Amino acid sequence: MISRRAFLGSLGGALVAGPLAADAQQGTKMPRVGYLSVFSSSNPYPPSEAFWQGLHDFGWVDGKNIGIERRFAEGKAQRLPDLAAELVRLRVDLIFAETTPAARAVKQATTTIPIVFSPIADPIGSGLVANLARPGGNITGITFMAPELGGKRLELLKQAVPGMTRVGVLSHPGDPSEATVKSVLEQTEAAARALGVQILRLEVQGPNDFDRAFAAMSRERVGGLILIPSAMFVDERRRVVNLMVKDRLPAMFYFREFVEAGGLMSYGPNFRELFRRAATYVDKILKGAKPADLPVEQPTKFELIINLKTAKTLGLTIPDSLLGRVDEVIQ
Repeated sequence: MISRRAFLGSLGGALVAGPLAADAQQGTKMPRVGYLSVFSSSNPYPPSEAFWQGLHDFGWVDGKNIGIERRFAEGKAQRLPDLAAELVRLRVDLIFAETTPAARAVKQATTTIPIVFSPIADPIGSGLVANLARPGGNITGITFMAPELGGKRLELLKQAVPGMTRVGVLSHPGDPSEATVKSVLEQTEAAARALGVQILRLEVQGPNDFDRAFAAMSRERVGGLILIPSAMFVDERRRVVNLMVKDRLPAMFYFREFVEAGGLMSYGPNFRELFRRAATYVDKILKGAKPADLPVEQPTKFELIINLKTAKTLGLTIPDSLLGRVDEVIQ
């Protein structure tokens, strides 16, 4: 396996001087950035390390020319509004919101402090912005959705599992928004009709519902699984992957870390790159740009990752025609 993960845990206080170092030495007020995450401090969102690296590349150093106020909901989304309000009370100069639930909480907490979000599924459907090109207000950021992804994931899964006639589509109500889930389902259903595949839709309110959902798919003889993006699924990715392997259920994910954890395949943007791009927005705003003038950025490149070890465990032989399109193979 070729890993692009870099150990960045020491970046917080041991980096080179940045763009405001001289100002900081002269007594100029040091900007403070709030960082809000639904994940836990001990198990952060894996690609988020690229955000810190991105800030470092722009010369921002925590404790030297910038202050970082980190708040983690420890996997409990209901804590996000209180944590967002806390950051607002601290009068930080900008808040970075990681994933849709955090972005919603921050947007409800302030209309004046600049907000950068990344990566979220559907900024318009989630009510964060009215227009991607001109977001307006005090919020902008990065989205990982593209209209064709729902159907494309099913097409690729069907190529990997040609005999699949029924596919489960698993979602977590409330994340992303109902409008986003509806859009993804419409894309997937259109592809399913063209491929002659039936869809079994399932919802889970939390991790305690996983066993029930997988049991239902087993009873219904589902031949494959697609997950609709959710922060909860990311946090519980190892459990999801273990259940998939246990039930010998080929699954298509939207996030490479599922495949690195033992999932079969993923198709989507490089989330590490999206976090790095978010650091660009933070840098621009700290240097005077207004969020309303920065268009919400959409991904333009998508990568297909396949875990051949998992394929062997599931008894699958990936066709050469599909392997020829793979961006990365995990052995």
